[in-house]
Amino acid sequence: MTASTTRRSTATPRFAAVGAIAVAGALLLTGCGDQTNKGSSTSSASSSNAPLFSKLPAKFQKSGVIKVGTDATYAPMEYTESGKIVGIDPDIAAALGKQLGVKFEFVSGTFDGLITSLNTGRQDVVMSAMSDTKARQQGLDDSGKKIGTGVDFVDYFESGVSLLVKKGNPSGINALADVCGHTVAVQRGTIYETTFKDQAKKCGSKKLTVESYDTDAEAQTRVKAGGAVADLNDYPVAAYLAKTSGGGKDFDVVGDQIGAGPFGIATSKSNTQLRDALKDAVDAIIADGTYKTVLAKWDVANSAVTKAAINGGS
Repeated sequence: MTASTTRRSTATPRFAAVGAIAVAGALLLTGCGDQTNKGSSTSSASSSNAPLFSKLPAKFQKSGVIKVGTDATYAPMEYTESGKIVGIDPDIAAALGKQLGVKFEFVSGTFDGLITSLNTGRQDVVMSAMSDTKARQQGLDDSGKKIGTGVDFVDYFESGVSLLVKKGNPSGINALADVCGHTVAVQRGTIYETTFKDQAKKCGSKKLTVESYDTDAEAQTRVKAGGAVADLNDYPVAAYLAKTSGGGKDFDVVGDQIGAGPFGIATSKSNTQLRDALKDAVDAIIADGTYKTVLAKWDVANSAVTKAAINGGS
């Protein structure tokens, strides 16, 4: 999602793999987004010999673990395979772990509950293809109302947003304005949902119905069945899904990408030492080439950043 139009996005595909649909049932969670699907511990064993170990708060030096909240239904960024959470974010976290000398333990929950899990201390960070936005930094809801303390972001990835439609594009959707008068499907709590709701206001009497779901896989299924004309996704996800789902027979990506913006690792505003250690670790894996290798593995090289940033979203 861009700063104002993305869930968590750039000009290169951010992929939502076929596996995202396949595992949707297993990953669908209840409640307010508590992480209940314990997935994977990613990275090297705790080691005080790691280059950036001394940068970490004492808590993490002692435990050797950073708990990560994620929504593992968003391949290839994060998804479940053989009971393990895998993808671009876990691979980047593994590289960060080698720099910091700790394990990143991913636990899956619904996307709209991830920041709550961070602010209540259930997780130490959120790493879930989450767009860095001023609203999230400041703890604001869609209307600009203050609802929380906000979070800090360490930006590590860039992406833009695209419309995903049923194969053949039967409703002739070629731009965001074309969804007016139709029904769209989207994941709840994402900036994509905000984008569709903002568009609904612009549609006026040509009513746009926005259906929101706990997971993006559910929204994809609704589009595939013809119950909605489009879903919004980061371009890499949409492109991958169009290529792979149903052997390439389920979806098309249409129109130009909508903006571009950074994904960030979310941290508590009270934990600036952890935030700064993560920034140093991102810069370190960029410098040593590990970051480039991870992105090349997943065919998202165009989503690379040249350096980490703190709260660079708008």
